[in-house]
Amino acid sequence: MTSELREHGHRLIDRLAEYIESIESRPVSTPHAPAELARRFAEPLPRQGRPAEEVWEDVWEKVVGDAIHVNHPMFMGHQVAPPLPHSVLADALVSLLNQSLAVWEMSPTGTVVEAQVMRWLVGAAGFPATAEGTLVSGGSVANLTGLLAAREARFPGCWVEGVARTPDAERAVLLVSGHSHYSVERTAGLMGLGSEAVVAVPDRDGKMDPAALDDALGALKREGRVPFAVSATAASTATGLFDPLDDVADVCARHGVWMHVDGAHGASFLLSESLKYRVRGIERADSIAWDPHKMMWMPMSTGAVLVRDGRHLNAAFRQKAPYLFHARPGEERSWDAGRMTLQCSRRFDALKLWVTLQHYGADHFAALLETTVRNAESLHARLTAAPDFEPMHAPESNILCFRHCPELGDHFQAELRRRYNESGAGWITTTVLDGVRVLRVTLMNPKTTDEHLDRLLDGLRASVSLCEPGC
Repeated sequence: MTSELREHGHRLIDRLAEYIESIESRPVSTPHAPAELARRFAEPLPRQGRPAEEVWEDVWEKVVGDAIHVNHPMFMGHQVAPPLPHSVLADALVSLLNQSLAVWEMSPTGTVVEAQVMRWLVGAAGFPATAEGTLVSGGSVANLTGLLAAREARFPGCWVEGVARTPDAERAVLLVSGHSHYSVERTAGLMGLGSEAVVAVPDRDGKMDPAALDDALGALKREGRVPFAVSATAASTATGLFDPLDDVADVCARHGVWMHVDGAHGASFLLSESLKYRVRGIERADSIAWDPHKMMWMPMSTGAVLVRDGRHLNAAFRQKAPYLFHARPGEERSWDAGRMTLQCSRRFDALKLWVTLQHYGADHFAALLETTVRNAESLHARLTAAPDFEPMHAPESNILCFRHCPELGDHFQAELRRRYNESGAGWITTTVLDGVRVLRVTLMNPKTTDEHLDRLLDGLRASVSLCEPGC
């Protein structure tokens, strides 16, 4: 095994390095349809093996060749990061060690490394010593976990008795930002509250309106309903805008309601002295979702949830599993992280964060953040100056929405995006703002430069001629 690992591991590392070095020579994405790609892999279950060299050649030709290349500086699509080199190496070691982070005895060093990483994140968030946190698969599970803690804090015993048998729980209401991620609303269904328990707060300039939140909380209470949490957004998926967290915290405190912040994208701004004002007030939240696999450039999956009062995180999941979770002799509490999370099978993802923070330092992450935000500001200036483009908002992060030839309407924007992406010159996304179809970029790659931004605009202009007649 060791000779095989050494031989093919060295070859793989060399090819990974060559892949990064030559990334700009590749088209950003594949023009092939799913069915066409599927035919490439349609074969019977292999009963006999093949030489490793042949298999890895197939990987590079069939898989890597038509992958979407998030390491390309012209990839400006979803919130998926080009991972830092040492996080990639750490990820390989994570797979080799194969620790199960649910229980201490299956991950004696992994458990304490994750606990230390969480102390760093808790400290960066400005939470008190009572706070606890844990790594999860991503923002969806982080939002669910934080809001389960909120439910248990407001309706003690709901986990054991169920919603129907817990006083007031059937009248529970979750208030969300107008641009909240779909996973926040999904939590109401997963908790058995139903989608009607979710109330969207009107926004102002694309952000939660604190006055409207105040009015909504008052009205719900007068109706006899029980608001158990407010979920604000720190960098919305659609626009990258930040809800006014300090003002939202004031309203939540006045009404005695749990404040959750979906900071999957924007919580990382805490690491930058010049950008952390965007999340002012996040330190007053009761729970935070934070995805280091977004703006800390980790490989997926690396998400986190932080809860101000750790007792509520421990109460979110109440099963007893004596074959797994137990305190060691002389310890007041168990080190087993599985008591705080949905997942039992958990990778040692904390190692990626520990290695990269130790090697690069938090200031390096801050510099990368600031670069991507400057890129968004630079693109906004270009869009503003161009007569054929229209920015939809000023950027507050590295996400920006705009339209090209806005007079040509929604279908044109969607078709333009499709044609541009299929060209391989770049890759962007699209969304709907206030009922209008717009183009959207997320500038995740710190290696993206002004030259690449110019290529984006030129590439979109060139794609106009590729659109269907009448689009």
